[in-house]
Amino acid sequence: MGRSRGGLTTKIHAVTDARGRPITLKLTPGQAHDGRSADDMLGTLGPGQTLLADAAYDSNRLRDHLKSIGARAVIRPIPRRSTPPPLDRDAYRRRNRIERFFSKLKHYRAIATRYEKHDANFLALVKLAATRIWLRAYESVT
Repeated sequence: MGRSRGGLTTKIHAVTDARGRPITLKLTPGQAHDGRSADDMLGTLGPGQTLLADAAYDSNRLRDHLKSIGARAVIRPIPRRSTPPPLDRDAYRRRNRIERFFSKLKHYRAIATRYEKHDANFLALVKLAATRIWLRAYESVT
């Protein structure tokens, strides 16, 4: 867990499927750059798949890596780029499913308030909540 001006902070990184269900979860310190944390989370991506990511993950290195494995990058370019790569806005709109996953995580009080001080225990709570989100997708409404 990292230390910032506001105290202990942690960033939760997630790779989700097309329905917003988590596949890979990871914690990083609050002061760590988001783009560097994506490297070891992309093992689930393969040829023909698309990575929808926030502007914090925009880098030529990540885009080149995705191109080398045959995946497509739909990442909003950071504003200071001199020649921004094209952005498929229709595909980028589907990123809201990832945001909805994080919104569902915040419904769990222990995660939203970050009661747990040890990163391994906090990650276990995040994974437990993610499991409940997966199970909710299979609940019968009849």
